[in-house]
Amino acid sequence: MDASWTDRWNDRYSKEEFAYGEQPNNYLKEQLEKLSVGSILFPAEGEGRNAVFAAKMGWNVSAFDISIEGKNKALQLAEANQVSIDYQVGELQTLNFQAAQFDAIALIYAHFPAKIKSSIHQTLDKYLRKDGVIIFEAFSKNHLDYIAKNEKVGGPKELAMLFSIEELQADFKNYEIIELGETVIELNEGVFHNGQGSVIRFVGKKN
Repeated sequence: MDASWTDRWNDRYSKEEFAYGEQPNNYLKEQLEKLSVGSILFPAEGEGRNAVFAAKMGWNVSAFDISIEGKNKALQLAEANQVSIDYQVGELQTLNFQAAQFDAIALIYAHFPAKIKSSIHQTLDKYLRKDGVIIFEAFSKNHLDYIAKNEKVGGPKELAMLFSIEELQADFKNYEIIELGETVIELNEGVFHNGQGSVIRFVGKKN
């Protein structure tokens, strides 16, 4: 992955405030509360707000990101909440996750570079056990219209990094679709997610 990409996230996460706040994403919270606790993986987890929430619920939490500053903030947040999370730094192919290791994987605004995003989804699939659950929320391709109106809503400005329903269907084709749709939501997450945005939400159970 390009070093400038890593530098960008290290810069964002090096500030004292939490870029996306300390509270969990609303959709993640809603979906996790429906599941029995087990082992869960948070890709591109940044400063740890979602991982720490899951740990407080009793999940065995693993997370990764390319940003060491993100890890530092996540461990700080975990300590403040008196929980522990296993947080690795690096690109997915360099990490030592095992086949069928996880009961759930939560992809919350995990916007990877366009050329690798589908391959990352397909690799993550290997780490999810049969009957495991994917929880996904990220910006849709229509989100560019919302950025044009209000840059404070955040999100990638490159169309290919944004998601469509069809992409999710292709990347997770061996899943029972529990929920899959595009919707407009009001975001209020820290400094960088504020205002109306268009998102794809997906919950799928691995066949």
